[in-house]
Amino acid sequence: MDPMPPIVLLGPQRLRPMLREAAEAIGGPARIAAITGGWEERELEDDELTQHFDGPVVNLRLHHRLETMLADDPELMRHLHRRQDRLQRRRDLYHIRLAHALDAARELLRLPGTHRDLEAAREDAIRTVHAIDDHHVERVQDLDRAFKEDFDVGARPALAYHRQELAEMLGACDAIAIAGGHVGRLLEQLRLFDLGAALGARPVIAWSAGAMALGRRVVLFHDAPPQGPGDAEVHDVGLARYDGFLPLPHARHRLRLDDPVRVGLFARRFAEVRCVAMDEGARLLVTEDGLQHATGCRWLQPDGTVVDTPATSGAPA
Repeated sequence: MDPMPPIVLLGPQRLRPMLREAAEAIGGPARIAAITGGWEERELEDDELTQHFDGPVVNLRLHHRLETMLADDPELMRHLHRRQDRLQRRRDLYHIRLAHALDAARELLRLPGTHRDLEAAREDAIRTVHAIDDHHVERVQDLDRAFKEDFDVGARPALAYHRQELAEMLGACDAIAIAGGHVGRLLEQLRLFDLGAALGARPVIAWSAGAMALGRRVVLFHDAPPQGPGDAEVHDVGLARYDGFLPLPHARHRLRLDDPVRVGLFARRFAEVRCVAMDEGARLLVTEDGLQHATGCRWLQPDGTVVDTPATSGAPA
């Protein structure tokens, strides 16, 4: 089996771009395929990518391809809309159950003391949240399987054409760069165009939503959104290109990192991975042997603290 190519995960790039350094970390590829579909209507605004990478960049135009394909294939568009409606109904039910479970867990964590009965109640509350998250993921995957059985998306001629063209374009590139934006739209594009195999064969540089999409689970989070309760939610499974940690881009704007109850609950809720706050200047280098280097990252701890990681190899224990 061929070794897994390296992956570089970055924090937001708008204010402090690190793309050139990231390219050097994976060997300085000469030609990079860019996936900017998460930007949606701004997908083609990629001039800065070419400047930052200091080399040729090939924009795969996934958002444009999808929009064009759906306009030409109304049946496929109806299928995807039905799937999205079903997903939204399931997410609405998940949100109701999740909100009550998280309220209980936070209330227990705010109570003073560490005696045995209180700790047991806290653990039970967090296990309940785990169970709700896991059940939601299973329901989403069940829905995906059902829709694949009912409708052979891969048999659509337009989609087959785009998949073939994308495979040829990727064959001429040395690495892939995946930008941020709308993570849900990005995941939909990556899956529909069947790019998982390509991502497994080439070095990848990903940031913000792009970094989120490559993990085992995609978690949406915002402690103080313009509307809604501000509860982190498991959105979907990701592409599983790496394991062991959960990147949290724009963390200083989206998370109350000075609230030990919220930080501790987040870390304990996703205790199977390490929760990594990734703001400007953050970089992770991952190979088949796991995490090799962490720069400018912060790690959420179960005790509610946030640990700064200096520019050293590995991660805090």
